Amino acid sequence: MTVKLSKAEKKVVYDKKLCGLLDEYSKVLIAVADNVGSNQLQNIRKGLRGDSIVLMGKNTLIRRCIRIHAEKTGNKNYLNLLPLLVGNVGLIFTKGDLKEVSEEVAKYKVGAPARVGLVAPIDVVVPPGNTGLDPSQTSFFQVLNIPTKINKGTVEIITPVELIRKGEKVGSSEAALLAKLGIRPFSYGLVILSVYDNGSVFSPEVLDLTEDDLIEKFAAGVSLVTSLSLAISYPTLVAAPHMFINAYKNVLAVAIATEYSFPHAEKVKEYLKDPSKFAVAAAPVVAEDAAAASSSAPVEEKKEEPAEESDDDMGFSLFD
Repeated sequence: MTVKLSKAEKKVVYDKKLCGLLDEYSKVLIAVADNVGSNQLQNIRKGLRGDSIVLMGKNTLIRRCIRIHAEKTGNKNYLNLLPLLVGNVGLIFTKGDLKEVSEEVAKYKVGAPARVGLVAPIDVVVPPGNTGLDPSQTSFFQVLNIPTKINKGTVEIITPVELIRKGEKVGSSEAALLAKLGIRPFSYGLVILSVYDNGSVFSPEVLDLTEDDLIEKFAAGVSLVTSLSLAISYPTLVAAPHMFINAYKNVLAVAIATEYSFPHAEKVKEYLKDPSKFAVAAAPVVAEDAAAASSSAPVEEKKEEPAEESDDDMGFSLFD
């Protein structure tokens, strides 16, 4: 015979379990569990079994346990979870890859009918086609301003109709129509709201970033720093090469415009005095390129094509 625990004893057991998870795990996914049934949640637990644990509970109790654990251990990192414990949320403690766990959770979505008073998470569009309903249901469609016609003794919707928009509440007529048509427009499951990793809290979109995305964002940041440094003449590591090149160009321009000279400017001045030296310097390069191209080009052997057989040889002379 099992002994039922009192509320106080249940809180003690829950507190012990949560504190144990806080000690063992350093990565947590905060998930919204709106409209998720107990069977669906059980399937998610089975799918994550091995390296992840799903913990649900009252937000006030979870906050209290986290505060007490932070005071006892001195680990203040988990206090960053407190602002996220709002609404119907649960905690997924994991030792696996955060992205893989998030993708695994997203697999367990279940279709659901549109219930009256429910806020639509997406736009609901009724497609055109035969509904299978008898003509006596035509007035029902007219109330919702849905164009129909009678085809082979059944009601047929002529054009697609946007029945419910995202964010609107489902009315009784809309819910009844979708039920008649057998349409389950919504799908529900655990939705990852935030990610906690060793004291850092960030959006789940960060998990979708690849190395190429990070390199692209880093390069864009470096470009902005370089532009700003050059604009305000403030030397930085990324702007220094550009500053040296610009300074060299300025000094070279002064040397060309005046009698002042320095070793690197002498060669430029010689070219400007005698432009023919440009052609002399460029000619060997062109010759080398042409030689390389000719040597790399494959030599095509000319194959002799066999002479076509005459009509006489084949016995089909046109003059016989």
